[in-house]
Amino acid sequence: MFDFDLLQIVAGLPGLIMAMVIHEYAHARVAVAMGDFTPRLAGRLTLNPAKHVDPIGLICLFLLHFGWAKPVMINPYNFKDPRWDDIKVSVAGPAANFLLAFIATFVYALVIKFLGAPSQGTMYVFTYIIMFNINFGLFNLLPIPPLDGSHILKQLLPPDLAQKYESLGRYSLIILLIFLWTPIIPMILVPLQKIILSMFEFVIGIFL
Repeated sequence: MFDFDLLQIVAGLPGLIMAMVIHEYAHARVAVAMGDFTPRLAGRLTLNPAKHVDPIGLICLFLLHFGWAKPVMINPYNFKDPRWDDIKVSVAGPAANFLLAFIATFVYALVIKFLGAPSQGTMYVFTYIIMFNINFGLFNLLPIPPLDGSHILKQLLPPDLAQKYESLGRYSLIILLIFLWTPIIPMILVPLQKIILSMFEFVIGIFL
């Protein structure tokens, strides 16, 4: 991810932390809006990184290219419509990542347009904020338990299939490792990443 270049590591840290924090905060915010106050009671309705970033998960991201944040605990029984409200909560995290990536892309375009080419450090910071948030959003949409995509798929499946699908959770770590240590993830994420960036550039090009 960084190849242990000190400048890239320092510049990439804000992007990693922002991706984790905004993702988990969005889950918490939407869960509370849907009627479940569990995240608020757990102190997760905040943008304070200390509440969302798992230090070990962050270190693993640097060393192993795989990490995690502190998951937001929710109680779906508090939702008015458990099925669709759970989908909304699950979508909220990746959606927040994509929104933050777009905002960072737009701000970066403004910087270049009005201030000229930025320093290498500034370029790295913006690049990593954009790419980490896009990748974080896409990765969490994969239908692999316990990622957000698995919650969405489970709620969309018929009850009998959903139950069978949920049973795959016991193998989730093995499945994740297979995906992470083979070319499967890049084959999926890189084309989608390029599509999202192209969409960002198209929209921003309308205004700038």
